[in-house]
Amino acid sequence: MTKYPVDYGEGEARRCRWCGRRFEAPARSAGRPRLYCRRSCRQRDFEARRRGRELGLAENEVVMARRELSRMDDMLYVLACAVEDVERDLDGDHDGTDVRRALDWLMDATRPLAELSRDGRLALG
Repeated sequence: MTKYPVDYGEGEARRCRWCGRRFEAPARSAGRPRLYCRRSCRQRDFEARRRGRELGLAENEVVMARRELSRMDDMLYVLACAVEDVERDLDGDHDGTDVRRALDWLMDATRPLAELSRDGRLALG
């Protein structure tokens, strides 16, 4: 029997176990609760678990290409710098223009991560 240690939501609004997208679960359905937003996500998760077992990986381990890991690390570094810059810029009294400029910089730094998440290449549960 498979146990799911992560809470994927309860009630009508749930998150897909594979891609992290929100989906509406049927109000009253018999059987086990849905864990995936669509059948393709269920299939991808099955394939990933099977491949993980073949490689001897635990349920919480993943395989990631070095290039993708480096790209993710770079994006997180930019995000961390943006947060530091905005915190420093907003320390003290500022007008609306300063706040807007700081928010624009923060948004520009977060967009690549948001796009990865939206594309399903990064599941942010």
